[in-house]
Amino acid sequence: MQAQLAHQLALASTGNIMITCAGAAVGLGALAFYFGALLSIVRSGLTGGMKLAWGAFALMAPYLGSLLWFLIGRRDAQRRPGIA
Repeated sequence: MQAQLAHQLALASTGNIMITCAGAAVGLGALAFYFGALLSIVRSGLTGGMKLAWGAFALMAPYLGSLLWFLIGRRDAQRRPGIA
């Protein structure tokens, strides 16, 4: 009985470690996605005003703004280069 309890405790801590590692990986991926979007906005060929608008949107709504930038904004920036 004591061996079975020790086995269950070992499995429980292993499960907690796996959940923590998975959560950390998701969090790091989300941060990389966010900072990638900000870097992409800054390096895009859009005019200063459009960069400011996209950057402000990405800062106010980090995940939604980043997602919309990659889905809509980058494509629009590639079609319509900004004025230097």
